Amino acid sequence: MSKIISVHSFRGGTGKSNTTANIATLLGADGLRVGVIDTDIQSPGIHVLFGLEEGEMKFSLNDYLWGKCPIEQTAIDVTSHLGQIKGKVFLIPSSIKAGEIARVLREGYDVGLLNDGFHGLVDKLKLDVLMIDTHPGLNEETLLSIAISDALVIIMRPDQQDYQGTGVTVEVARKLDVPRMLLVVNKTPQAFNFDEVRTRVQQTYNCEVAAVLPHSDEMMALASAGIFVLRYPDHPITGLYKQVAEKLMV
Repeated sequence: MSKIISVHSFRGGTGKSNTTANIATLLGADGLRVGVIDTDIQSPGIHVLFGLEEGEMKFSLNDYLWGKCPIEQTAIDVTSHLGQIKGKVFLIPSSIKAGEIARVLREGYDVGLLNDGFHGLVDKLKLDVLMIDTHPGLNEETLLSIAISDALVIIMRPDQQDYQGTGVTVEVARKLDVPRMLLVVNKTPQAFNFDEVRTRVQQTYNCEVAAVLPHSDEMMALASAGIFVLRYPDHPITGLYKQVAEKLMV
């Protein structure tokens, strides 16, 4: 049975795309066929983590939404960018062309096409998992992504603004009857007591915390120029990403 997993944060800058890319890579390394779709159409970026150049993007999600191609033609096999892994990873990028981003902002698109596109990708690419890298906040396409997901991962930082915004997201997800919801606390300062952070977050939202990830100089130095779990396979953060991936596939 295929799974659709949305990865979301109420605010930008939480590490949502990094989390999506790293978990997708780990699932691919386990032998699964994984699709990653960038629905942050206004500010796309996950393609950078996979080392994808603009010239490699013949079609993007934008082209599908504007009726220029079927959804499966937007999928790029990025497995070769990830070294020797047992499975397959496909990336469906959003356009990084300024004119096409401006067109989205100016004209919009039929959000209902996303639902067809998600299921079309699972079917045409025979995916075990489709991971949706959402737009921060709660707009129409994000609500759709959450509503059709088998699991939702909410990324937050131990920051007061994030605590409030995450509360809104959790409440909305519960109203949409998302079957599984996990919280990941990211960029946690080393000075914090991680057990206390986990306890506070779980009690605040009555929701499982899959991992509390520390702030990492190695992650900052990598600066999105690659997949962390491949560059640092023995790092504690890689172990925590594996923990999240395992929980999602239960």
